[in-house]
Amino acid sequence: MSYSEETSSSDSLLDHIDARTNLAGTNKMEILLFNLGTEEKFGINVFKVKEASQAGKITRTPNMPAGVDGIVSLRGHVMPVLNLAKFMGIEERQPHQTMMVAEYNNHILGFLVKEVDRIIRVDWDKVRPTEGMLSDKGALITAITNLEDGSLVSILDVEQILSDAFGEAIVGNVEPINSAHELCVFFADDSLVARRKIAEVLDKMGVKHIQSNNGQEAWDRLCTMADSAESTGQCLRDQIQVILTDAEMPVMDGYVLTQCVKNDKRFEGIPVVMHSSLSSDANRAMGKRVGVDYYVPKFDSMVLSSTLRPLLT
Repeated sequence: MSYSEETSSSDSLLDHIDARTNLAGTNKMEILLFNLGTEEKFGINVFKVKEASQAGKITRTPNMPAGVDGIVSLRGHVMPVLNLAKFMGIEERQPHQTMMVAEYNNHILGFLVKEVDRIIRVDWDKVRPTEGMLSDKGALITAITNLEDGSLVSILDVEQILSDAFGEAIVGNVEPINSAHELCVFFADDSLVARRKIAEVLDKMGVKHIQSNNGQEAWDRLCTMADSAESTGQCLRDQIQVILTDAEMPVMDGYVLTQCVKNDKRFEGIPVVMHSSLSSDANRAMGKRVGVDYYVPKFDSMVLSSTLRPLLT
């Protein structure tokens, strides 16, 4: 595994991740590049990866979902191992044995890849969403960006991959809110799966919702709403009770979106809840640093609804 000049090759990946809370509010992210045996480059947010190593012995068990090669035991964790080449429809000339160990939604799992390359730092405004642009395996790619040599990096939509492998999270019996007033949550998330599940929770709560696909789109819409409320002498707090945002989104991430909201007096009194699959203490610290009021790991419908409920009553 190699690294860019920003990090020494003797550093562990985990140490590198834990030292990066200063990226909060810079609208930058760090991507771990890898390949699947083709010339195409893929990327995953470094914050999601705990380590990269040889896969070791994978135990094949019956009734595993398609694309899941089996389970592996690593330092006390028994985790499923997903073969990314199979998910992307790429033929393996030889079995892939490099494993990225990642944490999503408080679960540890392994991703088999051909090899891990290096870490790069990119501006979110240089990362372009792919919704409506790609077909076939594009459904598993949430965004693309360019390297300095002009080559493309496809950033995986891990939430979609996990949904395809294990099924979408089930929204439980969420109790509706009894309110004499119309309640509204504004939320931003670049994952179609996440937007669908958030909307389902809010629908069960009986709460109106407005959604955006990334932070920049969300900020533009919020500013339009704030301008309209100001021009008519209304209070924006009466129209939107909570802003719910993902952390990592193309164009503008959730940390910068939170900063924009917290630095604008028109949004005073409207809490910001960060809802993210990045569930480490470092990510919580990044959120707190930019003013996030509450941090909720994806995706537990009961935790999400119980966090939102007191903010809406």
